[in-house]
Amino acid sequence: MSHVVLLGDSIFDNAAYVAGAPDVVRQVQQRLPYGSKATLAAVDGSSTRDVREQLRRLPPDATHLVVSVGGNDALNGSDFLTTPARSTAEALLGLADIGDEFERSYLAMLSMVLAHGLPTAICTVYYPRFAEAALQRMAVAGLTVFNDCIIRAAFAHGLPLLDLRLICTDEGDYANPIEPSVRGGEKIARAIVDLVEYGFAGGRTEVFT
Repeated sequence: MSHVVLLGDSIFDNAAYVAGAPDVVRQVQQRLPYGSKATLAAVDGSSTRDVREQLRRLPPDATHLVVSVGGNDALNGSDFLTTPARSTAEALLGLADIGDEFERSYLAMLSMVLAHGLPTAICTVYYPRFAEAALQRMAVAGLTVFNDCIIRAAFAHGLPLLDLRLICTDEGDYANPIEPSVRGGEKIARAIVDLVEYGFAGGRTEVFT
């Protein structure tokens, strides 16, 4: 039987945003086959650097790891979006520097996760739902740098990829501009269970949506 452990941030640790309704880990548990279980190690507010601590609490009988992290790394660098630049080149170089820093941190985190030798999947950072159109467009453009790193890491290591950008696509999937609602969590949970059932057989990257 499977024991799926969810690592990362509030994409999985969303109980505070669903007012007592089932959070992501409960919805995963409900959909897993009888005898399998899901454990939440993810912590709301975590960045890539915090996954190390989560791994220390890894259950000894864990069979699958799913990691969703990077959104808070992006938020921590979001001041860049409103920083004046003297040219397009200067703006792009600044974005490249942010991407390089994130890539180093993400790959270091992923190396620690993979060192446990368990089937592992990773997730893209989904798009937020900001009410202000200009802010939304800037956020989506900025996230391409972060998601490019995650996608390349998936292919480099032959890991299954949950593309949350294609899973949470409707207004009702969000409890607020950046957290998943019950409905969004249901979509994420369904993709995780599909991933556990079908995503590791081939030993190569497949994208789940």
